[in-house]
Amino acid sequence: MTATTQKIDAADAAEGSNVGGMLKDAIAAAILAFLLCFPIIMLHAESDNDGNLFLTWRPWAVLIICALAFGGRWALSLYQARPVVDRPAAAVAAPSTSSAFIARYIGAFGLAVLIAFPLAMLAAFGSSGSLKWIDSYGIQILIYVMLGWGLNIVVGLAGLLDLGYVAFYAVGAYAYALLATTFGLSFWICLPLAGILAAFWGMILGFPVLRLRGDYLAIVTLAFGEMIRLVLINWIPFSGGYAGIASIPKVSFFGLSMRDQPGGFADFFHIEYSPIHSKIFLYYVILALALITNFVTLRLRRLPIGRAWEALREDEIACRSLGINTRNTKLTAFALGAFFGGLAGSFFAVRQGFISPESFTFNESATILAIVVLGGMGSQIGVALAAVFLIGGFELLRELEWMRTLMASVFGIPDFDPAQYRGLLFGLAMVVMMVLRPRGFVSTRLPSIFLKEKKAVSGSLVKEGHG
Repeated sequence: MTATTQKIDAADAAEGSNVGGMLKDAIAAAILAFLLCFPIIMLHAESDNDGNLFLTWRPWAVLIICALAFGGRWALSLYQARPVVDRPAAAVAAPSTSSAFIARYIGAFGLAVLIAFPLAMLAAFGSSGSLKWIDSYGIQILIYVMLGWGLNIVVGLAGLLDLGYVAFYAVGAYAYALLATTFGLSFWICLPLAGILAAFWGMILGFPVLRLRGDYLAIVTLAFGEMIRLVLINWIPFSGGYAGIASIPKVSFFGLSMRDQPGGFADFFHIEYSPIHSKIFLYYVILALALITNFVTLRLRRLPIGRAWEALREDEIACRSLGINTRNTKLTAFALGAFFGGLAGSFFAVRQGFISPESFTFNESATILAIVVLGGMGSQIGVALAAVFLIGGFELLRELEWMRTLMASVFGIPDFDPAQYRGLLFGLAMVVMMVLRPRGFVSTRLPSIFLKEKKAVSGSLVKEGHG
């Protein structure tokens, strides 16, 4: 037997063992799914008209779930066992010209789509049909895009894990609501004030956690977010408690009210009033705020403070040894991220017209953090794509009538509401995403400084830094 034949036999044996191991893992996943689903899905209690309970068997539902678990684990094993082609180190280290070209034009195309979105919805569905799309999809997604970009400064650029970001969102919302209802200030005056107040609370949070890192920092920020929510619940003369604050003034267009009243927007321009006017105006307001957040973040990344954030994210000890003031660096990250969270909160208050502490729970912080992680920490385009995927997907679940029919016919659940199971689908999407792309949609974190080789006059190679 030759050496080549021995190598082939060894490779076949290794491949056979891998297939056997993958088969065992897939069978184990199917058995685990069966054990979990047997008492919950296979046996279902129902009641008749007389109130008597009886059990119904749904074996097909359990078999389908076990088959999905088996196929999913098998596909995951095949993906992990795929051959990986090593790329040259230079190709990994430096971004290619084509990737930069694609990223630039993706951003330009996305901006054009965002600007034309309300007009396209009006042309496709009319005034009444486009109201839901502009409000539930356009405005809602852009709010979370702005929140994701604000948290991306703290988590993605500075590397500080913040689980209480919803606190600054709440501070901005309540700041606008109290200033507008108590002192009668307009939205455009309260907007920067709400951002400044949220930034102030961001610095208050930053001081106690200057020496904390990792899990300890996450626990303290989580506690801070819960403290703000509990204060809003119990300080009834200030916040109204669970009753919240109602009748919050709406935003105006250069002093023109968007409501159906004399001297309003429609009356001034001599057009017929429609509720779509207010939604389109709100859409472009939040779009402008989100673009300002993106512009400021990209500009700051090229400044010394942005480079200090990146250095802090990579290695805090090395950052301190280089003479960078880590205290000021952390405080600026917390303050700026909180500032944009406060702006988003004030817009949320003016859009809803009513706020309560129940709108600012930990689930909001978890959703915003998931958007940053899934999109790719430090990536602006990735965060925007993750917000579209998560928030848009949640809204689509409310309208999946075919899923209700499927669950009623196959699984025997007549009153199935897909929106109630969005947490399950959300967790499943995160698991799949972390397996396929552990660093998010856009996993490339481009530094703010690139080293470019250039030939000197003497013919030797020197490297120059370009900001």
